[in-house]
Amino acid sequence: MQPLIAVTSGEPAGIGPELCLRLAGPQADARIVVLGDRHLLAERAAQLDLDVHLIDYEAALAVDQPLAPQALVVCHVPLRTASVAGELETVNGPYVLELLDRALAGCQSGEFAAMATAPVHKGVINAAGIPFTGHTEYLADETGTPLVVMMLAGDTPRGPLRVALATTHLPLKDVPAAITADVLTRTLRILDADLKTKYGIARPRILVAGLNPHAGEGGYLGREEIEVITPVLAQLRAEGMDLSGPHPADTMFTPPVLAQGDAVLAMYHDQGLTALKYATFGHGINVTLGLPIIRTSVDHGTALELAGTGRADPGSLFEAVAEAARMARCSQPLR
Repeated sequence: MQPLIAVTSGEPAGIGPELCLRLAGPQADARIVVLGDRHLLAERAAQLDLDVHLIDYEAALAVDQPLAPQALVVCHVPLRTASVAGELETVNGPYVLELLDRALAGCQSGEFAAMATAPVHKGVINAAGIPFTGHTEYLADETGTPLVVMMLAGDTPRGPLRVALATTHLPLKDVPAAITADVLTRTLRILDADLKTKYGIARPRILVAGLNPHAGEGGYLGREEIEVITPVLAQLRAEGMDLSGPHPADTMFTPPVLAQGDAVLAMYHDQGLTALKYATFGHGINVTLGLPIIRTSVDHGTALELAGTGRADPGSLFEAVAEAARMARCSQPLR
């Protein structure tokens, strides 16, 4: 049996629905159910001249037969109002969260092995009167998870590259104060634990970046390495973790250094993700670590300017689904 992955179709005016249509047909790694408005998906398929046969989720469960080449299983969640590609509708803000709620409930109950998410538009959700900072924060709140870790990943010619972040969307001036011993300790524990339980790596090797140029150069270029990062690494090594660093970030992403680790922990957003996106652009994915469920996502936005044109690249969504399936196989028995 293949793991059943719920794929949320995201902002209806964006490229999410049409990317989901590209998932039609049997997949090598997983069974897929797309969560979204059935009529919207049918309209977008017609607009793009895609030959996709939409199958009701409940009916597909009852029959449980292999999918036809152009079939796509859809769990219907109705829009609040009709949606046109490229044109945001504030009234559909709650619909986007209903997709997440349905996927999350299915993951928590065991109905779904994991969820993969197409992009949402934060602005339109907030304009609908719903405070929303992102998928990651929303899922953390809904599951009562005090700390989650953002990790982006992708395949490169030299193997998989995984980059987790100690801080995420912060102004650069606020980063040093946010890197506390407590945050760094909890982040590394989550990264180590999920590499074991969701990736099947028995003893993860984690490369940890310094914050300052040349990792502080002995304190001459900053003392965060001496006062925070190095003591945390020493404590966690004593507990049995395989950690190296703090590494100078300008050389940490060279092949000889990356070959020594299974994942990287960067101190801030651009320090880690510039290298990751250069190496995996168009096929990288986002993984939320620390949740009690498996959640992966594309690493791009709603691209309203591309919606309805057929030019959006589905590569990141395909990779997100495949990664969710791999993680599901490592973390739980297949149903």
